[in-house]
Amino acid sequence: RRVRGKTPALTLTTRVIVVTTAWVSTVATLLFFIGEPSIQNLPAPQRLLAALFQVMTSITTVGFNTISIGALSPASLFLITMLMIIGASPAGTGGGADQMARAIQGIVAKNNLMKQGMVVINEKGGSGAEGFLDVKNAKGDPNKIIITLSNLFTTPLATGVPFNWTDLTPVKMMALDEFVLWVNADTPYKTAMDYIDACKKMGPGKCKMGGTGSKQEDQIIPAAIEQRTGVKFTYIPYHGGGTVAVQLVGKHIDSSVNNPIEAVAHWRGGKLRPLCVFDAQRMPYNDKMTADMSWHDIPTCKESGLDVEYLMLRGIFMAGGVTQDQVDYYVNLLRKVRETPEWATLMNKGAFNQTSIEGKEYRDWVAAAEQEHVKLMKAAGFLHK
Repeated sequence: RRVRGKTPALTLTTRVIVVTTAWVSTVATLLFFIGEPSIQNLPAPQRLLAALFQVMTSITTVGFNTISIGALSPASLFLITMLMIIGASPAGTGGGADQMARAIQGIVAKNNLMKQGMVVINEKGGSGAEGFLDVKNAKGDPNKIIITLSNLFTTPLATGVPFNWTDLTPVKMMALDEFVLWVNADTPYKTAMDYIDACKKMGPGKCKMGGTGSKQEDQIIPAAIEQRTGVKFTYIPYHGGGTVAVQLVGKHIDSSVNNPIEAVAHWRGGKLRPLCVFDAQRMPYNDKMTADMSWHDIPTCKESGLDVEYLMLRGIFMAGGVTQDQVDYYVNLLRKVRETPEWATLMNKGAFNQTSIEGKEYRDWVAAAEQEHVKLMKAAGFLHK
């Protein structure tokens, strides 16, 4: 409530964001104005506006552009990529699907894999429902693709939104995302069952498990753990995986099932400890992430006595009603994307399961995954009524 005669004070966080955004946008605009060759023929006022617009759209990660991304110099591509990463702060989007979409966009532009520019647009309402309905309603449009996670299944099942994956056309699975059971590094737990047994002794609901969203992947896994072991968590939903990791570092929750990329910085910083990965096999990445551990050193949960597996889809779909030639165009494009060193770096950084399939195999996988999610969500009581 406002008090007459007094000016509301800005919080420290607000002041930091405002000042940082002002400095970053000013410096980046000047660099773009001076250094980008493709706009040097424009009159100075237009060149300044073009530079400012491109910088601001990158910082806010909205996906618009007035300059062909494919025409930008390597230095400018690096600059806007860094701005997109900076933009994934409280003011931006920066989620896992957004990161992968922009990585694909950058790889396509850098390697001239398309004649047209690729624009990323975030439609984040309703746990992905707005994006799904947008592409569903674009039937026959070959110029619109969507990158989706397992919310392809969980969102319609949990909310009843009038959408099913069969409204879209499967193109290609780009990867599968891992989930890891994390605890604070100050706790005594060394294995998954150390933690589960401790939670059982504390009593039902005493251990708090944090995750992204409700009735989505991050809550499905704790529900499956409860069904397998008899433990009972209190699940606390947050808006994003980064927030979940910070809450675990601050000991506001007792555990999480963050994706590797969401928690790796805190693991490297000695604040978090991974107990197991929810995959059938250990992650294949042997580079040391801490002084004595690599991703490969993390045991599977099944190895640790916790028989729960879950992997999240990172897949590409088109609208329904498109032709096979149009599907093949994107299949071939995405094959080229996956062959680049930039893609290999992304996979390594996020410790992804690099399974990639297409065609009938992909469609059959999606159909089977939907049925598995029906069973998981029915058992957890998450289905829309």
